[in-house]
Amino acid sequence: MRHLGEQSEQGLNGTVNRILLGIVIGVCLLLLILWRTDNPRIEQLRMALADRLVPSMSWVGGPIDIASQIAQDSENFAQVYQQNKTLSREIQRMKAWRERARQLEEENAQLRALNNVRLAPRTTFVTGDVITDSGGPFLQSALVNVGAEDGVRDGSAAVDGNGVVGRVVGVGQQASRILLLTDFSSRVPVVVLPSGSRGILTGDGTPSPVLQFLDADEEVTPGDTIETTGDGGVFPPNLPVGRLVATGNQRWRAVLAADYGRLEFVRLLRYTPDTRIQRPGGLILDGLGQSTLGTGGLINGEAGE
Repeated sequence: MRHLGEQSEQGLNGTVNRILLGIVIGVCLLLLILWRTDNPRIEQLRMALADRLVPSMSWVGGPIDIASQIAQDSENFAQVYQQNKTLSREIQRMKAWRERARQLEEENAQLRALNNVRLAPRTTFVTGDVITDSGGPFLQSALVNVGAEDGVRDGSAAVDGNGVVGRVVGVGQQASRILLLTDFSSRVPVVVLPSGSRGILTGDGTPSPVLQFLDADEEVTPGDTIETTGDGGVFPPNLPVGRLVATGNQRWRAVLAADYGRLEFVRLLRYTPDTRIQRPGGLILDGLGQSTLGTGGLINGEAGE
């Protein structure tokens, strides 16, 4: 019985649907015939229907236009949102590229600045990157990625684009350790210009090392230039170190020329002083009893007697 009831209900629904479909088709055909017929009465009927329907269509068309505009705005908003996300990603990439470009510009400037330090013609060098530093109150040094394979020797002077940084105190095959001028163990012979007063620049853990043992400290004034003397054969002569400043406790200090805050590249100098003697002095006689000074020197060994 239940099954028969469901079948009868489905048959009734199908009949109603067919009737409604037939009505719709009939109305459509009637409208088509009326719209295509050239009879004056039919034309008047069409105009009357148009007059009736146009206001209603306008009233219905307004919400439809608004809905269409809302849909278009929603689509435009979705497109703008996607474009905004794309632009945000592009901006992030551009920021990364800008930061990288800034870093490369700074590195390029520092590499160009290395050419500012004038070296003696016989002095060669190797350039390395500072890969780490160990700053502290009792140890101030830096590690560079060049070593014995690049010709670095223990004691080699290290300079940046402004002046002396320190000296090599440990050499590996591919790395070297630099003792900075500010370290407690640093001692560098220097000369103060233009007075020519010589002294020792001594590190004390502060950014401004102490200038000790000046032979004529009354002749120096604040702001004088400090350079290496070359004494001891470790540092080449005439390398810029910094400028002289006075302190309240009657001690002279040096404001270093090297920029430790931006120390990324250094040059390690291959410097060996020329200590060869090409010929004996003029007061030493040769095997014939004549002086090596020639005609202007001592004759017949009289000086030896």
